[in-house]
Amino acid sequence: MAETLPPIAELMPHKGPMCLLDRLVAAEDERLVAEVVVGDRDMFSRDGEVGAWVGVEYMAQAVAAWAGWVGRQRGLSPRIGFLLGTRRYRSVPRFVAGQRLQVEIRRTYQADNGIGQFECHIRCGGDELASAQINVFGPEDPSEFLKGETT
Repeated sequence: MAETLPPIAELMPHKGPMCLLDRLVAAEDERLVAEVVVGDRDMFSRDGEVGAWVGVEYMAQAVAAWAGWVGRQRGLSPRIGFLLGTRRYRSVPRFVAGQRLQVEIRRTYQADNGIGQFECHIRCGGDELASAQINVFGPEDPSEFLKGETT
């Protein structure tokens, strides 16, 4: 029997219009695939197009959804994390309204201190539209980290 996947918004701390991903397609121990249909009225849409720079946020949100999915397996609620940087981001100049994008992320590295690295790809049909390596930080207690009270 196939696993029922939760709504993607339940896996991320992003709410309302800041939750850019539409649905969870697949989730595994080291990998997640999410989907977004580019809208002509999306928050970042201009004249029916979304700039390539938004692809980094699609990737980062897919990582957040993966972390939420992993945490959910252990009975934890979604928590905030931080995008540290991006390497080798390659993309088409823009995403176009109506495109159904598949955002795939795969964890390639995870340190004990919460720093992780992910290989990311955005595809539409069989075409790769963007790829990158992103680095993230997921502190054990984000609220204490933001207060500067971590050791």
